[in-house]
Amino acid sequence: MQRETPLGEYEKWEDMLIDGLKVAQDERLYRFTSDSVLLSKFAQAKNGDYVADFCAGSGIVGLHFYALNRHEKKGLKVVLFEMQSPLYELSKKSILYNGFEEAFKAENCKIQEISPNYHEKFSLILCNPPYETGGFDNESYEKAVCRKEITVTLDEIALAASKNLKYGGRFALINRADRLAEVCYTLKKYGLEVKKLQFVAGKTGAKPYLLMVEAVKGGKPTCEILPTLVNEK
Repeated sequence: MQRETPLGEYEKWEDMLIDGLKVAQDERLYRFTSDSVLLSKFAQAKNGDYVADFCAGSGIVGLHFYALNRHEKKGLKVVLFEMQSPLYELSKKSILYNGFEEAFKAENCKIQEISPNYHEKFSLILCNPPYETGGFDNESYEKAVCRKEITVTLDEIALAASKNLKYGGRFALINRADRLAEVCYTLKKYGLEVKKLQFVAGKTGAKPYLLMVEAVKGGKPTCEILPTLVNEK
């Protein structure tokens, strides 16, 4: 049930195209892209999943994942982890507006500093991280840290996932396709075995530009390769 939730001068509601649910966005801050929706659809939910959304931004991955699965899977709980206070505040507004308070919690912290109370607690972690390299270019700091590895690295993300997943828990990650070897090596380094892999291309027959992986903590070394997903923008 949607609730009246005030927005700031530069904020607006963006439709998630599911049951009239919406997510709050600020025109001055980083706004989510199709990557987030792709990841939320790639990850598979199970009954009773305790889910973390790393580098959550305004919460779109966790919110969309929950919206997709809440009717078929019972007992889903989601915690959003975001270091930027303005984005964290947006996620709280979306939780309130959509009436998701019982299923959601938001934490304003770096994933490198997640409380030990969450260690080995999650059955699924979702992460659409900053995966570009390089400087700020012409972007603001607030937008740059959402796109580029300025405040967190792939290695730190993998370490945090390993710490906070229970044994047998799954880690769903999206990244650049040309970082495949690095992603697989880094996850394995922290006991996360890639079990499912899917590339994303902009059109049929084109070179993939993204990859999505699901890794399992303590999993055996076998991997399912899914057909390339075409994401026509």
